[in-house]
Amino acid sequence: MAVKDVLELVKKNKVEFVDFKFVDVPGLWQHFSIPAAELTADLFEEGIGFDGSSIRGFQSINESDMLLVPDPDSAMMDPFTEHVTLSLICNVIDAITRESYSRDPRYVAQKAEKYLKSTGIADISYWGPEIEFFIFDSIRFNQSTNEGYYFIDSEEGFWNAGKGDGGANLGYKIRYKEGYFPVPPMDQYQDLRSEMVKNTARKRGKVVTVMPKPLFQDNGSGMHVHQSLWKSGKNIFYDKKGYGLISETARYYIGGLIKHAHALCGFIAPTTNSYRRLVPGYEAPINLVYSARNRSACVRIPMYSTSEKAKRLEFRTPDPSCNPYFAFPAMLMAGLDGIRNKIEPPKPIDKDLYDLEPEEAAKIKSMPGSLDQALDALEKDHDFLLRGDVFTKDVIETWLDYKRKKEVDAIRLRPHPHEFALYFDI
Repeated sequence: MAVKDVLELVKKNKVEFVDFKFVDVPGLWQHFSIPAAELTADLFEEGIGFDGSSIRGFQSINESDMLLVPDPDSAMMDPFTEHVTLSLICNVIDAITRESYSRDPRYVAQKAEKYLKSTGIADISYWGPEIEFFIFDSIRFNQSTNEGYYFIDSEEGFWNAGKGDGGANLGYKIRYKEGYFPVPPMDQYQDLRSEMVKNTARKRGKVVTVMPKPLFQDNGSGMHVHQSLWKSGKNIFYDKKGYGLISETARYYIGGLIKHAHALCGFIAPTTNSYRRLVPGYEAPINLVYSARNRSACVRIPMYSTSEKAKRLEFRTPDPSCNPYFAFPAMLMAGLDGIRNKIEPPKPIDKDLYDLEPEEAAKIKSMPGSLDQALDALEKDHDFLLRGDVFTKDVIETWLDYKRKKEVDAIRLRPHPHEFALYFDI
């Protein structure tokens, strides 16, 4: 969409406000709005100012002036606002140098696209994330000097099977670990999911979280990412003679993902809660192997189709707490490093990895067990991310510093509620 098309869209839809969106370093959307009358063609060139010191991971207060430059291709009507609003995603630039801002996550992803083409390996990559999430009716939590707790509730929760205080209990509570495919009336949220984003849930009196592990003793939320590389209209991950119908290039790409998996976890499983999900026993992809069809491996080759167009690999370790503008480029850079250096992954394993004999299981490496381990790995192993200036040392250092101070240390310093059950009487 050209700038003139955006201005015409504003006119045609009688837009009242224009909303500018961008992403902070941890990965949450940020925004502010202006009256539609202030949107001009010049603004798409000159940008609009904002305070970068108010954004997590951005500037200090003494160098806070920054600019947002809207991307006309991102223009869409906001379906949730009461007043007619046009939404635009923006790039962040420095107000003084007018150069792209190194810590703008969107800029990192844009550089990754350019770098892929510059390698000559492929000219386009395709990404298909499966974003899992929970729908709840209520969530309460608090953390202060003298208390720390959370309380989650859902009408569908099996813990409400015996609830009788006010109103009718119609049964239909989903039994533990049986919530993947039940039909209505056990599944109450078919229509809600069909139009699903977080704001849709809020309009229906529900709340959505993509927290990797909000419930104890139940499976968590992953973000399995399907990926493939194409060149001149051909899928270079396909080979009809290869294991799982994948090519040597795809195998090397997998080798890169597995070699750098611990470092990647710093971006693709980037919260302390991610490592409540990445544990044995909950179908979590903790094993550093690949396989055709096998969902217990960290890299799976889907076998639904023999078509060249459908051939891809599925990396199952990421979760939706990640910043996709960092996570997708990081995975791409690891895979390209595997192709460049012809990194062979471990031999594929087609057995159930959760049911191996101890001697066999001991030979298989696994994902890191905590966020601090993942960040340590990223600190030691990130040269592959710096190629083509896709990531910069500034971005890596900012990320590590933020995660360690704001998240790892914050959790480490606080008493855990379960510790009271374990130790209060000692």
